[in-house]
Amino acid sequence: MNFIIEKKKEFRHYIKTLKNQQNRESLISASEKIIQNLQSLDCFKKANSVLSYWSMDDEVGTHNFNLSFVNEKKIYLPSIQGDMLLIKRFTGLSDLVPIGKYQIPEPIGAPLEDINSIDLIIVPGVAFDRQLNRLGRGKGYYDKLLNDNQITKVGICFDFQLFNTIPYNLDDVKMTKIVSASEII
Repeated sequence: MNFIIEKKKEFRHYIKTLKNQQNRESLISASEKIIQNLQSLDCFKKANSVLSYWSMDDEVGTHNFNLSFVNEKKIYLPSIQGDMLLIKRFTGLSDLVPIGKYQIPEPIGAPLEDINSIDLIIVPGVAFDRQLNRLGRGKGYYDKLLNDNQITKVGICFDFQLFNTIPYNLDDVKMTKIVSASEII
């Protein structure tokens, strides 16, 4: 098996162990600080359209963020179709329908035709490093989506998900910025 693939697998397992050691209250508190840091960025303030995500329990919480900006900015969320992420406009809770194995709410409606019309993408990840690398869950959804465009990509993560270096491939898409509760890179 490829050395990097094996290292990524080991790193994902390590992060899962770290996540299991966190309590819900500390994750909620850290999420609030991360979102405050995100909102302080000029690239966020200037963005008219933002691709966010509807967070799962083990990710930086984005539900309140998405709802609070839905009337100020065009908020988009991903929708999984096969092995691709489609982008759909989010206009409120009535738009969301739980889909797939994990029942993650996704917006209904037509997919966005031009990804380059988005100003900022908020990217979840399993881990990030200070060289702007991202380790995802391993399906490649975001790498396929983020490849070949110049959109500002901001990875958000808990402090325990940020490292000096993580395993990565040369074709993995780097972030423009990374935001945790205690650092903005």
